[in-house]
Amino acid sequence: MESRSLIISNKPEELERLSAFIEELGHDWSLQASLVFELNLILEEYIINLVHYGYHDIKKHEISIEMIKEKAQLKIIVIDDAGPFNIMEIPENKEIDKPAEERSIGGLGIHFIKSLTDQQEYDNVGGNNRLVLVKNLH
Repeated sequence: MESRSLIISNKPEELERLSAFIEELGHDWSLQASLVFELNLILEEYIINLVHYGYHDIKKHEISIEMIKEKAQLKIIVIDDAGPFNIMEIPENKEIDKPAEERSIGGLGIHFIKSLTDQQEYDNVGGNNRLVLVKNLH
């Protein structure tokens, strides 16, 4: 088992640090470029939604991201202290197959997160959100 962690703040500019972290991880763990791209997309979508909609103050908050590679799985654990947000309760976007100009704004990020991961778990313990995403490695 291998693991790496990163703590970022709830600022949009932290996405650059997150992307660099994922790129370095992809290199160190010999991950395929397509998987690194998917990991970037998954985490960027979740973190940007968290930053924009999860915090209702201007204080600095920490978001913890842990990546664990074990056998044929990659586990992503994100822990934050934003308001409760369970992506599992968000209904599937029924407009996904419509042309972009006919779709309502929003909802694609969660669709990407769910469709690009093989398993998702959420819980809120002690006021902290804990999202666990599992990606099977083929």
